Amino acid sequence: MNASIAPSRPLIDRYGRQISYLRISVTDRCDFRCVYCMAEEMTFLPKKEVLSFEEIEAIAEAFIARGTTKIRLTGGEPLVRRDIMDLVRSLGSHIGEGLEELTLTTNGSQLAKYAEDLKAAGVERINVSLDTLDEQRFREITRRGRIGDVFQGIDAALASGLKLKINMVAMRGVNDDEIGAMMAWAHGKGMGLTLIEGMPLGEVGLDRVDSYLPLRELHDQLKQRYTLTRLDKRTGGPARYVHVAETDGILGFITPMSHNFCESCNRVRLTATGQLFLCLGQEDQVSLRDALRDGGLEGLEAAMDQAMLIKPKGHDFVIDRARPEPALGRHMSVTGG
Repeated sequence: MNASIAPSRPLIDRYGRQISYLRISVTDRCDFRCVYCMAEEMTFLPKKEVLSFEEIEAIAEAFIARGTTKIRLTGGEPLVRRDIMDLVRSLGSHIGEGLEELTLTTNGSQLAKYAEDLKAAGVERINVSLDTLDEQRFREITRRGRIGDVFQGIDAALASGLKLKINMVAMRGVNDDEIGAMMAWAHGKGMGLTLIEGMPLGEVGLDRVDSYLPLRELHDQLKQRYTLTRLDKRTGGPARYVHVAETDGILGFITPMSHNFCESCNRVRLTATGQLFLCLGQEDQVSLRDALRDGGLEGLEAAMDQAMLIKPKGHDFVIDRARPEPALGRHMSVTGG
């Protein structure tokens, strides 16, 4: 750990929740345009506004010094950022020195290229976002990309020894007929599957009201076909898990809409421009980039303290025909998925 950042008091917000999980968006850019995440024609950030790797490392070190044990790299698509492995290797060097886990979430398109390097850098497990096994449906959901590249990336990651979990956004009338097949496929390869409710972020190419599928409803439907046993398993995030007897695999549920998990929130999100969002579903934020550039490490520490004072109790997500506009104007890719 950087000797100039002495181990310090933990980051605890005004509701007594300790921050142990930092999600870092390394870019807002992506090689897909998923209908629930982005508009088809996106305007991306100028590169000069994006944090340098050195700035990301300084911020990450400050969080580790104050009790953050898990860092997840996100985007956009993190593996499309130039020289991304330089950052991964640097952050990975902190594993065992305050940092317990470095992970990332990817769409899998670049995974075949990077899987072995990720494992060598200290990454043990990753999440792959994949919402369908059907090639045509994949093109419709992502608006581009080839599902074969994702399958190839998944196979390469498994061969390298990485543990994988598939993240699937469950959408009524879009892919809800595939959940059983996705579960059988993922569990058959030794991967977990986590289902995620859609969230009202940004103007996108999907009718959120029509496609919204409460996972409590889906859970009840699955119980009629499968033997589900609740697990105490936790991975640092908001998912709740069950064991599926018929497939001998793990199924997760992330339910920000039907049953939020705000009371135990241990997460903050750093955007590619250095804004620290204290809640995915609120606008409360502190500019760590400005604090670091203007005030150095002291300024950064002060900004982190200020962030704990304004972290909200929870989000106000609503999906309702009476309120068709998104809860927030920013896209998921801006904040980091």
